[in-house]
Amino acid sequence: MKILIDVGFWGFVQRHREYRQKIISHYQPVHKELYTMQAAQFFVPSFLKAINENTEDSFRSIMAEPAPGIYTFEMLQPYFCELLLSEVETFERWVIETNFRIMRPNTMNRYGCVLDDFGLETMLDKLMEDFIRPMSRVFFPEVGGSTLDSHHGFVVEYGTDKDSELGFHVDDSEVTLNVCLGKQFSGGELFFRGIRCDKHVNSETQSEEIFDYSHVPGHAVLHRGRNRHGARATTSGCRVNLLLWCRSSVFRELKKYQKDSSNWCGECQREKKERQRQSIAATKLELLKRDGKPTS
Repeated sequence: MKILIDVGFWGFVQRHREYRQKIISHYQPVHKELYTMQAAQFFVPSFLKAINENTEDSFRSIMAEPAPGIYTFEMLQPYFCELLLSEVETFERWVIETNFRIMRPNTMNRYGCVLDDFGLETMLDKLMEDFIRPMSRVFFPEVGGSTLDSHHGFVVEYGTDKDSELGFHVDDSEVTLNVCLGKQFSGGELFFRGIRCDKHVNSETQSEEIFDYSHVPGHAVLHRGRNRHGARATTSGCRVNLLLWCRSSVFRELKKYQKDSSNWCGECQREKKERQRQSIAATKLELLKRDGKPTS
C-alpha cells in the first residue's frame, strides 16, 4: 500500500522548527528563572494549595463561576507578572534591533509574541500538565479536559497605539487559560456569548449565555475554547495578557467521528431538548387518540 505524505504540512513543521531554533540560539534571556517552573514564586498560595489538594472542592474554594463553564480565580504573583512582562519587552526590543521577523500569536493579533518560540515551551508544558489539566479534568471532561497534551502559549498586547480590541471568535483550543499580566489600563473587557460547535458557531446567543468580564492583573479566566468571545476596546493605557490554548489530540480525533455535540455545544443541547419535547408531545397525542379522548 502506498502511503501519501502531506509534504506541505511537514515542510511547514520543519521550517517552524528551524525558525524557533534560530531564535533560541541567538536570543539571550534576561530572566532565566522564568524558563523552569518555580511554582512557589509564580503562583499565589491559595492557587497552589488548591492544586496540591487536587479535588473539586479545593478548586471551587478559590474560584468563582460567574457564568456556566467560565471560572475566574487569582493565580499569578506580581513577581511573575513583572518578570514575564520584562522578558517579553526585552525579546521585542531584540526583534527590532536585529530586524528579525517574528510570527504573531494568531491571525487576529498584530501585537504580542509566541512564548514557545523563544524558549518558554517547557515551562508552559509544565503549567498545562501540572496545573491546568487537573482543573480541566474536573470542569471540562466532555471536551478532553483530562487528556490535554499540547499547547500554544503567547502574550497579546492591547492599547491605543496597538490592537485596541479583539473581534468575536472561538479559540483553537479545548481549554483556554487567560491571565492578565498588567499594566495600567481601562476598558478591554472580555465578552462571552456561549459555547458552540462548528455547525452552530454563528447561531444566536441566548440571554443566559451573555457574560462580560473585567480583567484584573494576576487573575485568570478558564473556559472552553469553543466559548464564543471577544475583547472590547482598551480605551487607555496598555493591557498585556498571557494565554495558554490547551489542546487534546484524543478529543480532536474522537470529534471527527461524533455527530452529536450536545454534551458541550449550547445550541446542540437546545435542539436535542426541543426534539425530546416534540417527541413527548407526539407520544402523548398518540396515546390520547388511542384512548379516544379529545386532543384539543
